[in-house]
Amino acid sequence: MSDGPERLERLLGSQETTWLVERVRRRLEQGSPLTGTVILSTASPEQRRAIERLLGRRAGTGVSLSVSLDEVDRVLRSSGACHDGLAAAVVLLRGPVRDLPRENAERETAWRDAWAELDAVVAGRPELRGWRSWLDTTGQVRRSAPDPGEARVLLDGLAKVLRRLPHPGVPIGRLAAETCGDAHALDESRPLATLAMSAARALGGLPYAGEGTADARRKAWAAVGVHLDDLSSTAVCLGLPGDDRTPTGRMLAAAREAGEPCVLTLRQLRRHETPIAAGLVRICENPVVVAAAADALGPLCPGLVCVSGRPSTAVWRLLDLLAAGGTGFAYHGDFDWGGIGIAAAVHERVGWRPWRYDTASYEASCESAPSPAPLAGRPRPTPWDPALSAAMVRRAVRVEEELVLSDLLADLAADRR
Repeated sequence: MSDGPERLERLLGSQETTWLVERVRRRLEQGSPLTGTVILSTASPEQRRAIERLLGRRAGTGVSLSVSLDEVDRVLRSSGACHDGLAAAVVLLRGPVRDLPRENAERETAWRDAWAELDAVVAGRPELRGWRSWLDTTGQVRRSAPDPGEARVLLDGLAKVLRRLPHPGVPIGRLAAETCGDAHALDESRPLATLAMSAARALGGLPYAGEGTADARRKAWAAVGVHLDDLSSTAVCLGLPGDDRTPTGRMLAAAREAGEPCVLTLRQLRRHETPIAAGLVRICENPVVVAAAADALGPLCPGLVCVSGRPSTAVWRLLDLLAAGGTGFAYHGDFDWGGIGIAAAVHERVGWRPWRYDTASYEASCESAPSPAPLAGRPRPTPWDPALSAAMVRRAVRVEEELVLSDLLADLAADRR
């Protein structure tokens, strides 16, 4: 070893000067200049003597120890311990120094690239922007995939799933296979499933986090037309005509005769291939309307279908069978932005005329509401009555279906068969 390296080791390579070397190394890693003073708040006598040997002078008294980095640089250069100065000395003693600003910039670029595909999807879907911000706030993605390369695979898969949602009706395994090449990619235990389900809740107007129960999971997926199996997706109806030729037809006929609501599974509705002709069928959003109608009218209740929030695959199937039979529809739902979104989806798919679900009905409901509830959320268009959306923005009052239940029952009684 030449004299320079030996001298450098004596001056700056001891255990007593480790704190100083590490302070300098951190500055180098962060791209900070090696100027000014560093302070060791509690210095041992050995550390003080080591700095005195380095600087060739007394290092002061007291508990703390102050060292000028400019002075250390001059000493190393002039003594021949390291002609290139303090920065080079730290590299000789501890090895190459990381360039943290560059690493951080590269990592941020990698993270932006990881999000790029998903962000392109969200850019065209305003209903997902709040959810996208929620992902950043909660840090869910970085917890599931700390490395940006791993996160990119996860988020690209999520983008592929979201491009297919909402869906008119698909099993979850098939959706996973077609979007991710893995039929189990959306299984409950997978990180992709957790993220995709939070997006499904966003699209369905539900809280992003939601509950962790199996029923909550089924409802979240059902809100975007995805069913976990043919039995968990159901449709509730009352008073629909049946037949004596098919199992589902016989169930409908028996329920109608008894005046009881009928719950049909997706499996039953898929196996029923005959269109259902029912004249006029009224559609409501909440099951309480069906239950009250069964209590009040029983076997005399005309055709009534409940979408139970965002329609499940089974509900869509039932509405399609009715539409194929030439059935006309009249719709009522909650006067809130979630309800408007549901109504718009049904209107786009099968068409309907308003059933006390227009501007005049909304205004009258606001006037008669005993304690008006505030309307929150993002406004949505009402293509069946464009003035309705404007009235809801102006009034900012939410009217739930249950508040006008007596009027709905009166309409059903007037239509009784």
